[in-house]
Amino acid sequence: MIGSLLVLGFTLSLDNFRTAIGLGGLRLTWRRSVQVALVFGLCDGLAPLVGILIGLSWSEAIGSTAGYVGAIGLGLYGVYLIVRAWRTDAPEELDRPWAVFGLIIPLSADNVLAGTSLGLLGFSPWLVAPVFGAMTAVMALIGLQLGRAAAGVIRIRPDLLTGVALVVMATVLGPHA
Repeated sequence: MIGSLLVLGFTLSLDNFRTAIGLGGLRLTWRRSVQVALVFGLCDGLAPLVGILIGLSWSEAIGSTAGYVGAIGLGLYGVYLIVRAWRTDAPEELDRPWAVFGLIIPLSADNVLAGTSLGLLGFSPWLVAPVFGAMTAVMALIGLQLGRAAAGVIRIRPDLLTGVALVVMATVLGPHA
């Protein structure tokens, strides 16, 4: 039972990992990276609780659109970064943390559906939430650091690189995000 939950938690954290790699191009400080990873983890931990509360009737609606919501969220943020990069000087640090934290809603949509399903299968919400949250926080922090390292090698404005990466991810992944 716990093994299956760990595999599911890992799988569901991969969307945050991919997004974090793109966000790593912004070269966030270590402190900001930890903050982003913890917020991603907290939201992915709380999302299954929401799913359990929502119940089966809402799960089908969220399940059929979760991939599109995630892709649209990533794409819109990517376009925002690209337009901003063309219109302004290169930033030293991400000055709009609300935009990064706004990604948590579309990225947690799949966890809401998973929580609903796990609740129907009898899993304890007090087990699901910490496992999903911890898994996502670790994967997001790793992704942020990998993205930061890649941005150090690729000589392009970090916000432009991140914007392009997010738009590409949204386009390629589509409903799989």
